[in-house]
Amino acid sequence: MPLPLEEATVAGLQEAMASGRTSARRLVEEYLGRIEAIDRGGPALHAVIEINPEALEIADRLDAERRSKGPRGPLHGIPVLLKDNIDTADRMATSAGSLALARSIAKEDAFLVKRLREAGAVILGKTNLSEWANFRSTRSSSGWSARGGQTRNPYVLDRNPCGSSSGTGAAIAANLAVVGVGTETDGSITCPAAMMALVGIKPTLGLVSRSGIIPISHSQDTAGPMARTVADAAILLGVLAGMDPQDESTRARPAVSIDSRSLVADGLRGARIGVARKGFIGKSPAADEVVEQAIRDLARLGAVVVDPADIPNAGKYDDDELVVLEYEFKADLNRYLGRLGPEAPVHSLADLIAFNEQNAPAELPFFGQEIFISAQKRGTLADERYKKAHRRILRLAREEGIDAALRKHRLDALVTLTSNPAWPTDLVNGDHFVVASTTAPAVAGYPHITVPAGFVQGLPVGISFIGPKYSEAMLIRFAYAYEQGTRRRAPPGFLRTVEVP
Repeated sequence: MPLPLEEATVAGLQEAMASGRTSARRLVEEYLGRIEAIDRGGPALHAVIEINPEALEIADRLDAERRSKGPRGPLHGIPVLLKDNIDTADRMATSAGSLALARSIAKEDAFLVKRLREAGAVILGKTNLSEWANFRSTRSSSGWSARGGQTRNPYVLDRNPCGSSSGTGAAIAANLAVVGVGTETDGSITCPAAMMALVGIKPTLGLVSRSGIIPISHSQDTAGPMARTVADAAILLGVLAGMDPQDESTRARPAVSIDSRSLVADGLRGARIGVARKGFIGKSPAADEVVEQAIRDLARLGAVVVDPADIPNAGKYDDDELVVLEYEFKADLNRYLGRLGPEAPVHSLADLIAFNEQNAPAELPFFGQEIFISAQKRGTLADERYKKAHRRILRLAREEGIDAALRKHRLDALVTLTSNPAWPTDLVNGDHFVVASTTAPAVAGYPHITVPAGFVQGLPVGISFIGPKYSEAMLIRFAYAYEQGTRRRAPPGFLRTVEVP
């Protein structure tokens, strides 16, 4: 009898494999069946862009190893999905959703993929994403790529999944795998997680290696976990985190332990949590009701709530952030593309712009490549314009932003609304953001965790915990205590649209 996979957890599946009620092979077979029924057919989520043809073979090897040696750890035999901008040296492409790289096979696993394989995870496949991690057009529709089409939100199918880790979010929310890996530059893990009732962790810059990930910005990019529970997200983060000799940001990190010691049911007791209102709460009335209840819940669960405790300078560096990202995108992407073999059709951002123009019916049917063109006009990272903008946004986001708020109110962490509920997908006008709290921790390089907090007309709403550098263990403790004390996640219903009374 197949094991029920809806809302299955890492611990639950490990227990089932240990007792012989299931195996890694059976799990892979059952998840592949769900992908065929839900992603390819049925609601047609377009969340999974490619299946790993070696998944069953890998599962068989791991089952044999379990029988002979025992499990390697909590991810042994667990099916994991990866965003399609993460290199895998196997038979799957790494394309960022672009037709230009639809046949690009990486020569080496990304460092985080090596860690997953060493931990015994089964790489089940790659997920769709906002093409080029949503850094191509100012009018893009999150979740759309030329290679994968438009990802749909499994809660309400005509609503957007947010991006750019749209496919990972939709797949994990719809129970197409146990856990998934997304990447974020500014909101690309936390926004889709919030809009699909997931736990998403955007780690401190340098906790997880960026080696082997198609880049936007070396000063903001990071991979991170997306899961249905805080415990599963913490387990995955514990495997992803590690020092990589090829990524200098990971060499500077202190010893950080991400383990079960953070999973404490009364972990909020005595914690000083500040409410970041200005710029985030008060823009989406329906979502505001959810976050106000969450604030009351935090107090009920033992937190000392300081309200308000606003983040200074929020929103004052958005223009300079874009300047920094464009400079770094041109430099970092040229480096990545330049390492591809001679068979690749593009080796630079200029090549990519030309490819899109030559393949406009497929690549540019709904929106253009304004950001590509703007980035191509930027100079080098030695330009004073870049260096001045970078220094400014770091100062405003760190010491004069998040650090200042924490210091002023003697806080352990900040809490706020992650984003507005999902908007109707609009391929003509693009995304419709009303509120997003992602930029300050993204620019600062600080950790940000979103947790399900409730629903508005069937659409999920998440709250965010934001803390200082390398405070993941503490934030996980707070998020776990909130999750256990509220239990606000519910699986998706695949509604066709929102039925407004």
